[in-house]
Amino acid sequence: MQAHPHPLLQSLVGDETVGAFFSNEAELSASLETEAALARAQAEAGMIGKEAAQTIAEICRSFQPDWSKLADGLAQDGVIVPALVKQLRAAVGEPHGKAVHLGATSQDIIDTALVLRLKSIVEILDRRVDDLISALRDLRVRDGAVQLMAHTRMQQALPFTAADKIDTWLRPLERHAESLENLAPRLLVVQLGGPVGTRAEMKGHGDAVAEAMAGILGLGYGPPWHSQRDRIGEFAAFLSLLSGTLGKIGQDLALMAQNEVGEVRLASGGGSSAMPHKSNPVQAEVLIALARYNAGLLGTLHQALVHENERSGAAWTLEWLVLPQMVTATATGLNRAQALVQSMTFLPASAGDR
Repeated sequence: MQAHPHPLLQSLVGDETVGAFFSNEAELSASLETEAALARAQAEAGMIGKEAAQTIAEICRSFQPDWSKLADGLAQDGVIVPALVKQLRAAVGEPHGKAVHLGATSQDIIDTALVLRLKSIVEILDRRVDDLISALRDLRVRDGAVQLMAHTRMQQALPFTAADKIDTWLRPLERHAESLENLAPRLLVVQLGGPVGTRAEMKGHGDAVAEAMAGILGLGYGPPWHSQRDRIGEFAAFLSLLSGTLGKIGQDLALMAQNEVGEVRLASGGGSSAMPHKSNPVQAEVLIALARYNAGLLGTLHQALVHENERSGAAWTLEWLVLPQMVTATATGLNRAQALVQSMTFLPASAGDR
């Protein structure tokens, strides 16, 4: 699922690199990797034979689904896994087909496949936050001594420097980098609970299988978390906070780039169809829009924390709709902010009067 269904809008607010992790192909690949890891882990625990696990893993590596039947299954079942497992069992064939997905439930596969993709996404976000922090530090070294006018409540206050302004952007980003490092171990945890989240269908092997799966997939181990969505909710909160900081940068730059203020020069601006003299701060405006977008989506995502009993189809589906958009919006904002910071120049406060 892409952040926006409109191809033209993607050029402004899309992120192909991160958006690709929510494509049908990426979801299928992660789901097959999860099914293969489940089989290998169950073989280690003695639940299925090693030959069965090897066959399942080989089929998962080369499997090409009937996409139309997967879509039909999703429309009927509300999840793609029942149709996928049916096709996988047919592809594996006898005598090992019955070992596919043994003791697991659809949510085990979908949630673990999501976490596998989030692992790569977290690495990308981490790099981009670090790159933006480095760019701001470089800007502070170059332009930090430039004299500016501070503004409180949209009015001129007292003189300060560009370094003072940059610090108001930089310090939250440093905290976000630390937050992501602390959050990742809680977020990137394998999901294996079976039909009602007790692992009972694995006949006493559930914990060992989950631990082995985690090792195979490079994820953390933990108890089942089917209806405990605080991991996802906390990650969404992080995304909104990070976007908000980027929006703050965008808002400041848009105000400082006004002709009558003239405290920053942005390397490139957007044109006007009616007023060719204008240079609109488009990239800064995108940061503001994405911050507000994610702030709104966060409230919707947190509605998905309310799972009735041991699984909610409604809350779960809501999560699928919202989380990809929040992730992609945040990734886009980091790229836009990086480009802005690397191409901007601070001007003395008096420059706007010349």
